[in-house]
Amino acid sequence: MKRRLVIATEIIAPYRIPVFNALARHPDVDLHVLFFAETDPTTRNWKVYKDEIRFSYEVLPHWRRRIGGYNVLLNHGVASALRLAKPEVIVCGGYGYLVGWQILAWARRRKVPVFLWSESNLRDQRRRTAPVEMLKRHFIGACTGCVVPGKSAAAYMASFGVPGDSIFVAPNAVDNAFFSREASLARTRADELRRQFNLPQRYFLYVGRLIVSKGVFDLLDAYSRLEPELRANVGLLFVGDGVERSELEKRTATIQPGIVRVAGFAHREQLAAYYALAEAFVFPTHTDPWGLVVNEAMACGLPVVATDVAGCVADLVEDGGNGYVVPAGDPSELTKAMTGFALNPERSPQMGECSARLIQSYSPELCAGGLAKTAGIVNRESHI
Repeated sequence: MKRRLVIATEIIAPYRIPVFNALARHPDVDLHVLFFAETDPTTRNWKVYKDEIRFSYEVLPHWRRRIGGYNVLLNHGVASALRLAKPEVIVCGGYGYLVGWQILAWARRRKVPVFLWSESNLRDQRRRTAPVEMLKRHFIGACTGCVVPGKSAAAYMASFGVPGDSIFVAPNAVDNAFFSREASLARTRADELRRQFNLPQRYFLYVGRLIVSKGVFDLLDAYSRLEPELRANVGLLFVGDGVERSELEKRTATIQPGIVRVAGFAHREQLAAYYALAEAFVFPTHTDPWGLVVNEAMACGLPVVATDVAGCVADLVEDGGNGYVVPAGDPSELTKAMTGFALNPERSPQMGECSARLIQSYSPELCAGGLAKTAGIVNRESHI
Protein backbone atom coordinates (compact mmCIF):
# COMPACT_ATOMS: atom_id res chain seq x y z
CA MET A 1 0.00 0.00 0.00
CA LYS A 2 1.29 3.44 -0.89
CA ARG A 3 2.14 5.81 1.95
CA ARG A 4 1.56 9.54 1.70
CA LEU A 5 5.04 11.08 1.94
CA VAL A 6 5.39 14.85 2.13
CA ILE A 7 8.82 16.35 1.58
CA ALA A 8 9.34 19.91 2.79
CA THR A 9 12.39 21.59 1.30
CA GLU A 10 13.69 25.06 0.50
CA ILE A 11 13.64 25.67 -3.26
CA ILE A 12 13.01 23.99 -6.61
CA ALA A 13 16.67 23.12 -7.15
CA PRO A 14 17.40 21.60 -10.58
CA TYR A 15 19.30 18.66 -9.08
CA ARG A 16 16.31 17.69 -6.90
CA ILE A 17 13.79 17.46 -9.75
CA PRO A 18 15.13 14.12 -11.12
CA VAL A 19 15.17 12.71 -7.57
CA PHE A 20 11.59 13.71 -6.86
CA ASN A 21 10.48 12.47 -10.28
CA ALA A 22 12.00 9.08 -9.47
CA LEU A 23 10.42 9.10 -6.00
CA ALA A 24 7.01 9.87 -7.49
CA ARG A 25 7.34 6.68 -9.58
CA HIS A 26 8.16 4.54 -6.54
CA PRO A 27 5.50 1.85 -5.94
CA ASP A 28 5.38 2.46 -2.17
CA VAL A 29 5.14 6.25 -2.21
CA ASP A 30 2.37 8.79 -2.79
CA LEU A 31 4.53 11.93 -3.00
CA HIS A 32 3.78 15.59 -2.42
CA VAL A 33 6.50 18.25 -2.11
CA LEU A 34 6.20 21.54 -0.25
CA PHE A 35 8.75 24.12 -1.38
CA PHE A 36 9.43 27.06 0.93
CA ALA A 37 10.17 29.23 -2.14
CA GLU A 38 10.69 28.77 -5.88
CA THR A 39 14.29 29.92 -5.79
CA ASP A 40 16.74 32.00 -3.76
CA PRO A 41 18.02 34.92 -5.85
CA THR A 42 20.24 36.09 -2.98
CA THR A 43 22.61 33.11 -3.39
CA ARG A 44 21.66 31.21 -6.58
CA ASN A 45 20.92 32.06 -10.20
CA TRP A 46 19.52 28.64 -11.06
CA LYS A 47 16.78 28.29 -13.62
CA VAL A 48 13.54 26.74 -12.40
CA TYR A 49 12.88 23.84 -14.76
CA LYS A 50 9.15 23.53 -14.11
CA ASP A 51 8.55 21.78 -17.43
CA GLU A 52 10.54 18.80 -16.11
CA ILE A 53 8.50 18.34 -12.92
CA ARG A 54 6.51 15.11 -12.81
CA PHE A 55 5.46 15.13 -9.15
CA SER A 56 2.79 16.81 -7.06
CA TYR A 57 4.03 20.01 -5.43
CA GLU A 58 3.22 23.49 -4.22
CA VAL A 59 5.21 26.58 -3.28
CA LEU A 60 4.29 28.01 0.11
CA PRO A 61 3.56 31.75 0.33
CA HIS A 62 6.72 33.40 1.63
CA TRP A 63 8.73 36.52 2.39
CA ARG A 64 12.51 36.50 2.00
CA ARG A 65 15.19 39.06 2.79
CA ARG A 66 18.96 39.05 3.26
CA ILE A 67 19.57 40.78 6.60
CA GLY A 68 23.23 41.14 7.52
CA GLY A 69 24.78 37.72 7.07
CA TYR A 70 21.46 35.92 7.52
CA ASN A 71 19.01 34.66 4.94
CA VAL A 72 15.59 35.27 6.49
CA LEU A 73 12.67 33.29 5.08
CA LEU A 74 9.16 33.42 6.54
CA ASN A 75 6.25 31.30 5.31
CA HIS A 76 2.55 31.37 5.97
CA GLY A 77 -0.23 28.92 5.17
CA VAL A 78 1.92 26.05 6.46
CA ALA A 79 -0.73 24.37 8.59
CA SER A 80 -3.40 24.53 5.89
CA ALA A 81 -0.98 23.12 3.29
CA LEU A 82 -0.16 20.22 5.59
CA ARG A 83 -3.83 19.55 6.36
CA LEU A 84 -4.61 19.35 2.65
CA ALA A 85 -1.55 17.19 1.95
CA LYS A 86 -2.53 14.65 4.66
CA PRO A 87 0.98 13.29 5.25
CA GLU A 88 1.60 9.92 6.85
CA VAL A 89 5.32 10.69 6.96
CA ILE A 90 7.18 14.01 6.56
CA VAL A 91 10.77 14.53 5.47
CA CYS A 92 11.81 18.07 6.40
CA GLY A 93 14.86 19.73 4.93
CA GLY A 94 16.13 21.62 7.91
CA TYR A 95 15.86 23.54 11.14
CA GLY A 96 17.42 26.76 9.85
CA TYR A 97 14.11 28.37 8.94
CA LEU A 98 11.05 29.02 11.09
CA VAL A 99 8.93 26.91 8.72
CA GLY A 100 10.86 23.78 9.74
CA TRP A 101 9.80 24.31 13.34
CA GLN A 102 6.20 24.99 12.27
CA ILE A 103 6.15 21.69 10.39
CA LEU A 104 7.67 19.82 13.33
CA ALA A 105 5.12 21.27 15.79
CA TRP A 106 2.19 20.43 13.47
CA ALA A 107 3.41 16.87 13.01
CA ARG A 108 4.10 16.27 16.72
CA ARG A 109 0.53 17.26 17.63
CA ARG A 110 -0.80 14.72 15.13
CA LYS A 111 1.80 12.01 15.80
CA VAL A 112 3.05 12.12 12.22
CA PRO A 113 6.67 10.87 11.95
CA VAL A 114 9.14 13.56 10.87
CA PHE A 115 12.57 12.83 9.41
CA LEU A 116 15.22 15.52 9.24
CA TRP A 117 16.95 15.64 5.84
CA SER A 118 20.42 16.89 6.73
CA GLU A 119 23.76 17.20 4.91
CA SER A 120 25.75 18.71 7.79
CA ASN A 121 28.98 17.05 8.86
CA LEU A 122 31.45 17.30 11.72
CA ARG A 123 33.79 19.57 9.73
CA ASP A 124 31.12 22.01 8.63
CA GLN A 125 32.27 25.46 9.70
CA ARG A 126 28.90 27.17 9.57
CA ARG A 127 27.90 29.06 12.70
CA ARG A 128 27.94 26.83 15.78
CA THR A 129 27.03 29.10 18.66
CA ALA A 130 25.80 27.48 21.86
CA PRO A 131 22.14 28.59 21.40
CA VAL A 132 22.10 27.32 17.80
CA GLU A 133 23.56 23.97 18.84
CA MET A 134 20.99 23.68 21.63
CA LEU A 135 18.12 24.34 19.21
CA LYS A 136 19.59 21.92 16.69
CA ARG A 137 19.84 19.18 19.32
CA HIS A 138 16.23 19.80 20.34
CA PHE A 139 15.01 19.60 16.74
CA ILE A 140 16.91 16.38 16.04
CA GLY A 141 15.66 14.87 19.29
CA ALA A 142 12.06 15.59 18.34
CA CYS A 143 12.38 13.77 15.00
CA THR A 144 11.73 10.09 14.37
CA GLY A 145 14.97 9.78 12.42
CA CYS A 146 16.99 11.43 9.73
CA VAL A 147 17.92 11.17 6.07
CA VAL A 148 21.54 11.79 5.09
CA PRO A 149 23.47 11.79 1.78
CA GLY A 150 26.47 9.76 2.89
CA LYS A 151 29.06 8.74 5.46
CA SER A 152 30.09 12.15 6.80
CA ALA A 153 26.52 13.28 7.43
CA ALA A 154 25.65 9.92 9.02
CA ALA A 155 28.56 10.31 11.44
CA TYR A 156 27.36 13.81 12.30
CA MET A 157 23.85 12.57 13.12
CA ALA A 158 25.33 9.73 15.18
CA SER A 159 27.22 12.36 17.22
CA PHE A 160 23.80 13.66 18.35
CA GLY A 161 22.85 10.20 19.56
CA VAL A 162 20.71 9.21 16.57
CA PRO A 163 20.64 5.36 16.46
CA GLY A 164 21.94 3.70 13.34
CA ASP A 165 18.56 2.16 12.51
CA SER A 166 17.02 5.65 12.45
CA ILE A 167 19.51 7.01 9.89
CA PHE A 168 18.43 6.49 6.28
CA VAL A 169 20.95 7.08 3.49
CA ALA A 170 19.66 8.75 0.33
CA PRO A 171 22.86 9.30 -1.71
CA ASN A 172 23.11 12.84 -3.04
CA ALA A 173 22.66 12.77 -6.79
CA VAL A 174 22.45 14.80 -9.97
CA ASP A 175 21.06 13.78 -13.34
CA ASN A 176 24.03 11.59 -14.29
CA ALA A 177 22.53 10.64 -17.65
CA PHE A 178 22.12 14.29 -18.64
CA PHE A 179 25.68 15.31 -17.74
CA SER A 180 27.22 12.18 -19.26
CA ARG A 181 25.30 12.64 -22.49
CA GLU A 182 26.03 16.36 -22.80
CA ALA A 183 29.72 15.85 -22.01
CA SER A 184 30.01 13.19 -24.71
CA LEU A 185 28.40 15.53 -27.23
CA ALA A 186 30.68 18.38 -26.16
CA ARG A 187 33.78 16.31 -26.79
CA THR A 188 32.69 15.74 -30.38
CA ARG A 189 32.62 19.54 -30.81
CA ALA A 190 35.71 20.30 -28.73
CA ASP A 191 37.41 22.74 -31.11
CA GLU A 192 34.19 24.63 -31.83
CA LEU A 193 33.34 24.97 -28.12
CA ARG A 194 36.84 26.10 -27.21
CA ARG A 195 36.50 28.93 -29.71
CA GLN A 196 32.94 29.75 -28.60
CA PHE A 197 33.76 29.94 -24.89
CA ASN A 198 37.37 31.13 -25.22
CA LEU A 199 38.74 28.04 -23.51
CA PRO A 200 42.40 27.02 -23.28
CA GLN A 201 43.45 23.76 -24.92
CA ARG A 202 44.07 22.34 -21.44
CA TYR A 203 42.72 23.73 -18.16
CA PHE A 204 41.80 22.98 -14.56
CA LEU A 205 38.21 23.77 -13.65
CA TYR A 206 36.42 25.20 -10.62
CA VAL A 207 32.61 25.51 -10.54
CA GLY A 208 30.79 27.20 -7.66
CA ARG A 209 30.30 30.44 -5.81
CA LEU A 210 33.22 32.86 -5.85
CA ILE A 211 33.53 33.40 -2.10
CA VAL A 212 36.41 32.97 0.34
CA SER A 213 34.95 29.91 2.08
CA LYS A 214 34.98 27.97 -1.19
CA GLY A 215 38.78 28.27 -1.30
CA VAL A 216 38.93 30.13 -4.62
CA PHE A 217 41.95 32.18 -3.58
CA ASP A 218 43.73 29.01 -2.44
CA LEU A 219 43.18 27.61 -5.91
CA LEU A 220 44.48 30.73 -7.61
CA ASP A 221 47.51 30.67 -5.31
CA ALA A 222 48.07 26.98 -6.07
CA TYR A 223 47.94 27.66 -9.80
CA SER A 224 50.43 30.52 -9.46
CA ARG A 225 52.88 28.08 -7.82
CA LEU A 226 52.93 25.77 -10.84
CA GLU A 227 56.16 25.88 -12.80
CA PRO A 228 56.04 28.71 -15.38
CA GLU A 229 56.24 26.31 -18.34
CA LEU A 230 53.22 24.43 -17.00
CA ARG A 231 51.21 27.63 -16.54
CA ALA A 232 52.03 28.60 -20.10
CA ASN A 233 50.35 25.43 -21.35
CA VAL A 234 47.63 24.60 -18.83
CA GLY A 235 45.03 27.18 -17.80
CA LEU A 236 42.61 27.66 -14.93
CA LEU A 237 38.90 28.34 -15.42
CA PHE A 238 36.54 29.65 -12.73
CA VAL A 239 32.84 29.19 -13.49
CA GLY A 240 30.47 30.93 -11.10
CA ASP A 241 29.72 34.25 -9.49
CA GLY A 242 29.93 35.77 -6.05
CA VAL A 243 31.09 38.67 -3.93
CA GLU A 244 34.78 37.93 -4.53
CA ARG A 245 34.58 37.90 -8.31
CA SER A 246 36.12 41.34 -8.88
CA GLU A 247 38.97 40.65 -6.44
CA LEU A 248 39.60 37.29 -8.06
CA GLU A 249 39.75 38.86 -11.52
CA LYS A 250 42.11 41.52 -10.20
CA ARG A 251 44.51 38.93 -8.83
CA THR A 252 44.48 36.83 -12.00
CA ALA A 253 46.13 39.71 -13.86
CA THR A 254 49.26 39.33 -11.70
CA ILE A 255 49.92 35.72 -12.76
CA GLN A 256 52.42 35.69 -15.60
CA PRO A 257 52.78 33.46 -17.46
CA GLY A 258 49.35 31.94 -17.02
CA ILE A 259 45.95 31.44 -18.62
CA VAL A 260 43.23 32.27 -16.11
CA ARG A 261 39.60 32.89 -17.05
CA VAL A 262 36.58 33.84 -14.92
CA ALA A 263 33.61 32.78 -17.02
CA GLY A 264 30.78 33.82 -14.68
CA PHE A 265 27.66 31.87 -13.82
CA ALA A 266 26.59 29.09 -16.20
CA HIS A 267 23.46 26.96 -16.35
CA ARG A 268 23.71 23.19 -16.60
CA GLU A 269 23.59 23.05 -20.42
CA GLN A 270 26.80 25.06 -20.72
CA LEU A 271 28.35 23.53 -17.60
CA ALA A 272 28.61 20.12 -19.23
CA ALA A 273 30.85 21.59 -21.94
CA TYR A 274 33.13 23.20 -19.36
CA TYR A 275 33.40 19.90 -17.50
CA ALA A 276 33.90 17.80 -20.63
CA LEU A 277 36.94 19.68 -21.91
CA ALA A 278 38.73 20.16 -18.57
CA GLU A 279 41.87 18.38 -17.39
CA ALA A 280 40.54 17.88 -13.86
CA PHE A 281 37.98 19.37 -11.51
CA VAL A 282 39.35 21.14 -8.42
CA PHE A 283 37.16 21.67 -5.35
CA PRO A 284 39.26 23.67 -2.84
CA THR A 285 36.47 24.39 -0.34
CA HIS A 286 37.11 25.28 3.30
CA THR A 287 33.68 23.99 4.34
CA ASP A 288 30.89 22.28 2.43
CA PRO A 289 28.10 19.94 3.59
CA TRP A 290 28.42 17.97 0.32
CA GLY A 291 29.39 19.57 -3.01
CA LEU A 292 27.12 18.46 -5.83
CA VAL A 293 29.46 19.99 -8.39
CA VAL A 294 31.70 17.00 -7.67
CA ASN A 295 28.84 14.69 -8.72
CA GLU A 296 28.43 16.71 -11.92
CA ALA A 297 32.14 16.60 -12.73
CA MET A 298 32.31 12.85 -12.16
CA ALA A 299 29.22 12.25 -14.30
CA CYS A 300 31.09 14.09 -17.06
CA GLY A 301 34.06 11.73 -16.62
CA LEU A 302 36.44 14.07 -14.80
CA PRO A 303 38.97 13.25 -12.09
CA VAL A 304 38.58 15.30 -8.92
CA VAL A 305 40.94 17.10 -6.57
CA ALA A 306 38.99 17.95 -3.40
CA THR A 307 39.77 19.11 0.10
CA ASP A 308 39.21 16.76 3.01
CA VAL A 309 36.43 18.87 4.58
CA ALA A 310 33.94 18.45 1.72
CA GLY A 311 31.06 16.22 2.82
CA CYS A 312 31.13 14.26 -0.44
CA VAL A 313 34.78 13.20 -0.19
CA ALA A 314 34.26 10.17 2.07
CA ASP A 315 31.84 8.74 -0.47
CA LEU A 316 32.98 10.00 -3.87
CA VAL A 317 36.73 10.57 -3.98
CA GLU A 318 39.09 7.59 -3.86
CA ASP A 319 42.52 9.10 -3.24
CA GLY A 320 44.73 7.92 -6.08
CA GLY A 321 41.75 6.24 -7.77
CA ASN A 322 39.50 8.84 -9.33
CA GLY A 323 41.35 11.83 -7.90
CA TYR A 324 43.18 13.20 -4.87
CA VAL A 325 42.16 14.39 -1.42
CA VAL A 326 44.17 17.31 -0.01
CA PRO A 327 44.04 19.26 3.27
CA ALA A 328 41.77 22.31 3.25
CA GLY A 329 43.55 25.65 3.17
CA ASP A 330 46.81 24.20 1.82
CA PRO A 331 47.62 25.62 -1.65
CA SER A 332 50.92 23.73 -1.81
CA GLU A 333 49.10 20.37 -1.73
CA LEU A 334 46.71 21.59 -4.42
CA THR A 335 49.74 22.52 -6.51
CA LYS A 336 51.21 19.03 -6.13
CA ALA A 337 47.99 17.40 -7.33
CA MET A 338 47.62 19.81 -10.24
CA THR A 339 51.26 19.30 -11.23
CA GLY A 340 50.67 15.55 -11.42
CA PHE A 341 47.87 16.05 -13.94
CA ALA A 342 49.74 18.72 -15.91
CA LEU A 343 52.84 16.53 -16.32
CA ASN A 344 50.91 13.32 -17.00
CA PRO A 345 48.04 14.10 -19.40
CA GLU A 346 47.19 10.39 -19.70
CA ARG A 347 46.19 10.43 -16.02
CA SER A 348 43.00 12.48 -16.61
CA PRO A 349 41.11 10.02 -18.84
CA GLN A 350 42.20 7.05 -16.70
CA MET A 351 40.98 8.61 -13.46
CA GLY A 352 37.97 10.12 -15.23
CA GLU A 353 36.77 6.66 -16.23
CA CYS A 354 36.98 5.65 -12.57
CA SER A 355 34.85 8.71 -11.66
CA ALA A 356 32.24 7.82 -14.26
CA ARG A 357 31.94 4.27 -12.89
CA LEU A 358 31.81 5.32 -9.25
CA ILE A 359 29.13 7.98 -9.73
CA GLN A 360 26.65 5.45 -11.09
CA SER A 361 25.98 4.44 -7.48
CA TYR A 362 24.84 8.01 -6.79
CA SER A 363 21.83 8.24 -9.08
CA PRO A 364 18.46 10.00 -8.64
CA GLU A 365 16.83 6.57 -8.43
CA LEU A 366 19.05 5.44 -5.54
CA CYS A 367 18.50 8.73 -3.72
CA ALA A 368 14.75 8.30 -4.20
CA GLY A 369 15.02 4.74 -2.86
CA GLY A 370 16.61 6.01 0.36
CA LEU A 371 13.87 8.60 0.81
CA ALA A 372 11.20 6.00 0.08
CA LYS A 373 12.35 3.89 3.03
CA THR A 374 11.03 6.55 5.40
CA ALA A 375 7.52 5.98 4.01
CA GLY A 376 7.46 2.58 5.74
CA ILE A 377 7.70 4.26 9.14
CA VAL A 378 4.13 5.06 10.16
CA ASN A 379 2.84 5.69 13.71
CA ARG A 380 6.34 5.28 15.10
CA GLU A 381 7.14 7.49 18.06
CA SER A 382 10.40 9.40 18.17
CA HIS A 383 13.08 7.60 20.15
CA ILE A 384 16.14 9.71 19.40
